[in-house]
Amino acid sequence: MPPRPMNDEEVLSEMNKMVAFIKQEALEKAREIKVKADEEFAIEKAKLVKQEQQAIDAQFEKKRKGADVAQKIAQSNLTNKSRLKLLQCREEQLQELFSIARTSILTFAEDEGRYSQFLEGAVVQGFLQLMETRVTLHVREQDADIMQKAGEAAADSYAEISGREVSFELETTLSKDCAGGVKLVSSSRRITIDNTLDERLRLLEDKMLPEIRRDLFGPNENRKFYT
Repeated sequence: MPPRPMNDEEVLSEMNKMVAFIKQEALEKAREIKVKADEEFAIEKAKLVKQEQQAIDAQFEKKRKGADVAQKIAQSNLTNKSRLKLLQCREEQLQELFSIARTSILTFAEDEGRYSQFLEGAVVQGFLQLMETRVTLHVREQDADIMQKAGEAAADSYAEISGREVSFELETTLSKDCAGGVKLVSSSRRITIDNTLDERLRLLEDKMLPEIRRDLFGPNENRKFYT
């Protein structure tokens, strides 16, 4: 027996069921799409937030490093200025000390006894260095008389020490600004021995400078050895 055809109500009912099914499928599909879209949005959002945070962190780190560098530069400049100021003050103290020493040697020649002994010793030392038979002694004009006596005594001492004779002549060529002393010149005039008070003080300053610095300012921690 063939099935009977559906009437209008049955057709409408079937159509409503189909519509409801399709609608339900569409809703479920829409929910799936929304869930997936939300997930992708959350992932993308998290990625963007992370990238932005990394950019902010990188910018902050760059600024922090820049601030650190600027601070170190400023501190280094301040340290250098302080060190230069300290070195300047120390140099001024040393120059003041040397100035006092120079002032002292200017009055040394006024003590005839001590000055005569110095001249004699300086000439003997020069004679022994030159080991020549004739030497020229250059002195200040005001020292000519005392140098003549000191030179004769020095020649005697030289003869006793070396067993050799030496003669000398005086020339008053040293400047009046010189503190005193004597320059000895060989007969060939090729060798000059500077035994002036000014030169002795200069040599003493150079030789004693490290020790003077250490005594005045203490050891230099930046130097391992001291000379």
